[in-house]
Amino acid sequence: MMSPSYTPFSDRRDAGRQLAAALQEHPFADPVVLALPRGGVPVGYEVAHTLHAPLDVLLVRKLGAPGYEEFGIGALVDGADPHVVLNEDAIEMLHVPPTYIEQECDRQLAEVERRRKLYCGNTQAVAVDGRTVIIVDDGVATGGTVLVAIKAIRDASAERVVVAVPVAPPDILVKLIREADEVVCLFSPANFSAVGAHYTDFEQTSDAEVIELLAAQRAERAQ
Repeated sequence: MMSPSYTPFSDRRDAGRQLAAALQEHPFADPVVLALPRGGVPVGYEVAHTLHAPLDVLLVRKLGAPGYEEFGIGALVDGADPHVVLNEDAIEMLHVPPTYIEQECDRQLAEVERRRKLYCGNTQAVAVDGRTVIIVDDGVATGGTVLVAIKAIRDASAERVVVAVPVAPPDILVKLIREADEVVCLFSPANFSAVGAHYTDFEQTSDAEVIELLAAQRAERAQ
């Protein structure tokens, strides 16, 4: 029987190495790794390093409802061609006018561009058209962000969409399997409580670490 205090991952880099080893068993042609910042970047770095694939961040911003910013009416996902995924049912229920949606998209796009410049400088987003895209995070709790990312990457004409995470609850894993072409998850405990509970060290990933890892991976690819 597994100990209640069992933690399969010492930290995000360790989780990334374990995930990379599992992904090596899959014959991916010309993959690109898109990591959800910030915590997904240390994991994604190890995956990209092992698969000899380019690494980029995948920035997802929620579109908040008028007067209720925490209530999402959709999301904006960045990339070479940023995509908007709308929750039409929520928009209809709240009678959200098109002008508000346009303004909210512009606001969130500006934030996405600010964060991309912070993390990547003037480096352009990696194109995903016709490629296998591996979406990586340090774990999944509710799955909302990853599900939006899957749809956006499909809309961007990726050939295959793969989700690779160290840990996720079984019910959310089922949803991901329905939406992605393939899902690789190392650990899916029935008693899932939070992503961080399955790491020995789950300190918050800093912006500086994200910048450093992305720059290091670009330097590796340039050699």
